[in-house]
Amino acid sequence: MTTSVALAIDFGGTKVEAALVTSDGALVDGTRFRQPTGRTAASADIENSVRSAIQSSLETLPADAALVGVGIGCAGPIERSVGHVSPLNVPAWRGYPLRDFVTSVVHPIAGEIPVRLEMDGVAITLAEHWVGAAQGFDNVMGMVISTGIGGGLISGGRVLTGAGGNAGHIGHIEVAGIVGENTFGGTSLLEAIASGPHTVAWARTQGFTGSTGEELAAAYAAGDPIAHDAIVRTGTAVGQAIASATALLDLELVAIGGGFSQSTPDLFDVINQTVGRHHFAFVRKVRVVPSGLSGAGPLIGAAALIHRSELVP
Repeated sequence: MTTSVALAIDFGGTKVEAALVTSDGALVDGTRFRQPTGRTAASADIENSVRSAIQSSLETLPADAALVGVGIGCAGPIERSVGHVSPLNVPAWRGYPLRDFVTSVVHPIAGEIPVRLEMDGVAITLAEHWVGAAQGFDNVMGMVISTGIGGGLISGGRVLTGAGGNAGHIGHIEVAGIVGENTFGGTSLLEAIASGPHTVAWARTQGFTGSTGEELAAAYAAGDPIAHDAIVRTGTAVGQAIASATALLDLELVAIGGGFSQSTPDLFDVINQTVGRHHFAFVRKVRVVPSGLSGAGPLIGAAALIHRSELVP
């Protein structure tokens, strides 16, 4: 029996990954490939990375599998209608036609299958709703806390993309009472306060001598008071932003992934405690939980743009 698979592509500020994903949301073993992107990379080098990841993954297509489409999740902002992307942490790409470029790589190999592009937060939320922590919930926000902070939304069982495809940019919600680094012109943005690098940067202003999120997590586990304060500060900011989003959208559940979200389970305690102090009961009831998909979520979500396309406008 032929198995339907989608080529999933996850493009971010430090890497691009490609893999094959089945129609039940499972990564096909041996099909996942990664190449670097980065803030200092030239456009041609980034194109080569995307091409290489795609070609490597397609070369592993099993003989009994049918490739039914390509899903791309990309860091935002994006221009969904024309397939252009302007990922904040990749300055070489501003208004870059990523959907057309991927199409030009895939179609000569696989034929004229559909190629769909959404913001990575949308993809991640679809993954959680499909096979992750948000199964059974129809009013959901997916979040990533990593180098940056992003998100996506499902309301009433349908993905919210917004006019240009950028709905869910929770990292650029302003948080009151906490000052972060000057990021894209704003010190009160959630990302400027609570992303992994910005959390570490704040801790260093307080005397922390490490330089990575992993080192901060280790210091927290060892009882370091500065690391403790950094986690509480970040969790409080994230909780405030989630409470604001829930007040607007009446969410049931928020699933959070990304490397820095795994720094300590206590981060989720702080987030939930912060949400729990909100005035409205309908806000306090939202559940904030870790991703159920670990590092596979972005790729599974990109594949969901094909396998679960009925949920996407």
